[in-house]
Amino acid sequence: MAERPDMIRIGKYELYWLNGGAFELDGGAMFGVVPKVLWEKKYPPSRGNNINLVAHPILVRTPESNLIIETGLGNKLTEKQRKIFNQKDEWRILDDLRMVGLSADDIDYVILTHCDFDHSGGLVSRKGDDLTLTFPRARYLIQKKEWEDVKKPNKRSAHTFWPVNFEGIEESGNLSLVDGEMEVLPGVALSYTGGHNRGHQIVRIESEGECALHLGDLLPTHVHFNPLWVMAYDNYPLEVIDLKERLEEEGISREAWFTFYHDPFVRACRFNEKGEVIEEVKVSPS
Repeated sequence: MAERPDMIRIGKYELYWLNGGAFELDGGAMFGVVPKVLWEKKYPPSRGNNINLVAHPILVRTPESNLIIETGLGNKLTEKQRKIFNQKDEWRILDDLRMVGLSADDIDYVILTHCDFDHSGGLVSRKGDDLTLTFPRARYLIQKKEWEDVKKPNKRSAHTFWPVNFEGIEESGNLSLVDGEMEVLPGVALSYTGGHNRGHQIVRIESEGECALHLGDLLPTHVHFNPLWVMAYDNYPLEVIDLKERLEEEGISREAWFTFYHDPFVRACRFNEKGEVIEEVKVSPS
């Protein structure tokens, strides 16, 4: 029997991690200029130079609304793509929603920190020969700059902004472009950052004096806490360093939970001023 998704509480809000698939990427790309002899002590390679990653969206349940942050790998990868990224687990966030008593129609908002394929893959789903919005009632919240780059990608971003992941979104009327800051609902706010992508954004979640920060790919795993441990995938690495210093300082001062989308070991944790994990929620064994 399937287990309920991992969960933490932020005041009145519940955060659940949904299974959006598991895959592998090159460890050197994930840790940039950090030598393997350093990063492998904290994050063991899976095979060769690859490391295991997950793409697990976060469901935020408030008394009034249901939000999903990121959408997983989706169900549209070709066999070639599945092989390239060594997809290890199927996208089954709809099954996990049912485990907590929800359906796709119950989702009010879908937030993307950015539009890389591993974050946007579940916006649109394949049903037979058709592509349909996975969450037909939801508002899809994406930064305006990021959407501009989806529409006119450069040579680098064209390899990660896959058109199939955005099929029919504009025509649906569900797309809402954010220009900088936005309060989605009381206690849930979006802030533009840039850094990883030109249009990257983060999510702050606050309720009853408690706080969680979802920094997207500025902080893909708990091992990336060191501001200098940036990815080769970061388009603007010097910006990422500055952003991490500022946002991590904010989170530590507020005793906030940092939540992770790609981490196969830790769902969320708190850090101290030395960057040490002082409290964590580990990924439940599957």
